[in-house]
Amino acid sequence: MRKFIYAAILLLQQTITNAQEPADALRMSWTNLTGSARQQAIGGAMASLGGDLSAAFVNPAGIAFYKTGDLIITPQFNRQKNQSTYFGRTEKASKSGLGLGLSGFVVGSKQENKTRGTAAVAIALNNTAWFGNNLLYRGLNTKNSYSQKFLEEIGGQGDANLVASNYPFGSSLAFNTYWIDTIGGGTNGNFRYRTRAPFQSGIIQENEIKSAGSQSELAIAVAGTGNEKILYGLTLGIPFVNYKRTSTFTEADASTALNNFNYAAIEEYLETSGSGVNLKLGIIYRPAPQWRIGFSFHSPTFLKLTDKYSATVTTDTENYKGLLTQSSKEFTNGDLAQYSYLHFTPSRMLASISYVLREIEDVTKQKGFLTGDVEFVNYRASSFKVDPASSDQTETKAYYSKLNDVIDEIYRPAVNVRLGGELKFTTIMTRLGMAYLGNPYQNSNGEKGSRLQLTGGLGYRNQGYFIDLAYVHTTGKDIHSPYRLSQQPFPSAQISQRGARVVLTLGVKF
Repeated sequence: MRKFIYAAILLLQQTITNAQEPADALRMSWTNLTGSARQQAIGGAMASLGGDLSAAFVNPAGIAFYKTGDLIITPQFNRQKNQSTYFGRTEKASKSGLGLGLSGFVVGSKQENKTRGTAAVAIALNNTAWFGNNLLYRGLNTKNSYSQKFLEEIGGQGDANLVASNYPFGSSLAFNTYWIDTIGGGTNGNFRYRTRAPFQSGIIQENEIKSAGSQSELAIAVAGTGNEKILYGLTLGIPFVNYKRTSTFTEADASTALNNFNYAAIEEYLETSGSGVNLKLGIIYRPAPQWRIGFSFHSPTFLKLTDKYSATVTTDTENYKGLLTQSSKEFTNGDLAQYSYLHFTPSRMLASISYVLREIEDVTKQKGFLTGDVEFVNYRASSFKVDPASSDQTETKAYYSKLNDVIDEIYRPAVNVRLGGELKFTTIMTRLGMAYLGNPYQNSNGEKGSRLQLTGGLGYRNQGYFIDLAYVHTTGKDIHSPYRLSQQPFPSAQISQRGARVVLTLGVKF
């Protein structure tokens, strides 16, 4: 069934300006912890703790603990290292960058008596995903070629003129530069095709991907208390996506013989931008003063996205046709191709419990806390749909239907766990935590992935001012496939990830 679905997608790609891939769905939903330095230092656990502006993005009921106001700003530094293994060879790449994390304000009302509730309002902007990443892998492949992806795309198309023009973002470029070619003896309308890459004797493949951008979210949260035991809240989230990626895949003849193929390369540029909306609902129950139990639900995020895309193929067939290059811009009047679509990320459900050491009304005299979150995410629920404002083509709808079937085949539900704690020493606080992101893959083609984050930090609070510092160390495993084939197994690089993040939150109470 899975091979059939892959094949259906390949056959429909000629009707899509920029065909989305299953990995695009995971990029928007399998994200690391974010928020204030305080939240990140305790592993991101915030679904029952509250008392931090980060709660607006996790469990908005948590901002109901505020009786005054906070104004904060959070600069941060990110570094990502990847070690990739492909056909037994290992390569390394890294990426660093500065950014602005959680920034905004929250205002709460004081409780005049125990029978009267309180309310709080927060407006904040948070960097919910950092897309900065460099990936490099290379190895000797004797099993298949990237060009076989083009052969599957053109299927049984016997008309060489249509092959040369109807697949402007892949197969047409490969055909016109002779990465793929007709088999001798055929006639137009009855041609068959072959790859010129001599993969049976070995080709050296290399894939280099450079990514940049981020996803930010504006949150408008309201929360309140009906009594001392129950807090509730609601957040309206407005995410903004800005993503850029340049990838260059090259395969070259591993031998020194003149066999009418030296190398071929496809360079792709993708720029994705857009915005959307989501809702977060939450409640915190306090069965006793020192205990807090939290539940929250995050609706699917609805995103309207626009892709701008181009592809260029360069092939050197030595004495056969020499060095040739063609770009998709030759089919799009010199411009980037552009296509809009809808994307829905999966919903999330969180349950949490916290224990506050010496829970009293004067928070400055509390001695610390322990807290933990469990989060359920069904990554299979990610989906793509046609944007009704830009296209209602039957073929396009069919493509997205098959793509969503592939997402169902590749991904699965996963559980994420976050734990953390804090000890207070008058004006100084120390914090430790961890977060584990479960495997989102079905393991249908050997895919496995997970992430472990170890966190820690310090805090200082005095006379209405506070400074929090956090360090997040990330280790993880992932996979990356340079291409997918429907008729045979396709290669994947095994990726070992190492990440570091330094987060600083500066705040003032008012």
